[in-house]
Amino acid sequence: MTEQAFGNQINVDRNDDVIKSIGQILLDRKLRLVTAESLTGGLLAASFTSVPGSSRWFEGGFITYRSSAKVRLLGVPAELIDHWGAVSEPVASAMVRGALDRSDGDLAIAVTGIAGPEGGQPDLPVGTIWIAWADRLGLLQTARYEFAGARSDIRSQTVVAAIEGLRLVLAKA
Repeated sequence: MTEQAFGNQINVDRNDDVIKSIGQILLDRKLRLVTAESLTGGLLAASFTSVPGSSRWFEGGFITYRSSAKVRLLGVPAELIDHWGAVSEPVASAMVRGALDRSDGDLAIAVTGIAGPEGGQPDLPVGTIWIAWADRLGLLQTARYEFAGARSDIRSQTVVAAIEGLRLVLAKA
C-alpha cells in the first residue's frame, strides 16, 4: 500500500473517536491488537490504552527502539536490517509479523522511522516512516510516509497515521 492510499491529511482531533470505533470493531470481531514500535517508543500503545475498556481488545506492545531489540524481541533477521536498514518496508513487515508470532494478538501494527533531528540521509531523510498492518489470516499492508516538523511532531503524526491506517484496514475487512 502506498502513501497515497491513506494520504497525509489526517485529523488529529478525531484520534479518540477513531480509537473508540476501532475498539468496538475489534470487540465485535473478537480480535486483539498488538503493536511493535520503534520511533514512537510506546506512544501508539499509549494512545490505544488511553481509551477506557481497551484491555478487552488491546493485547500489548513491543518497544523495539534499537535494531538489536527488533532482532531479539520480534525475531527480525539481522541480515534484513543490515541489507535494507531499520527504516524500510521489509523491516516494518518483519516487525509486524514478529509481533503476531510472539503474542496472542490477532492484528498488529508496526512503526519504524527517523524522528530526528539527527539520523537522516539524502535518500532517507528525517521524517521517513514505514508503517505495517497485518493479521493472522494473511493481510499485510505497508505504507511509507514523509512527515515534517520537530521530533515530537513526527512521532505524533506517525501515531495518527498508524491509527487511521488501522481504521481503513478494518473498514476493508
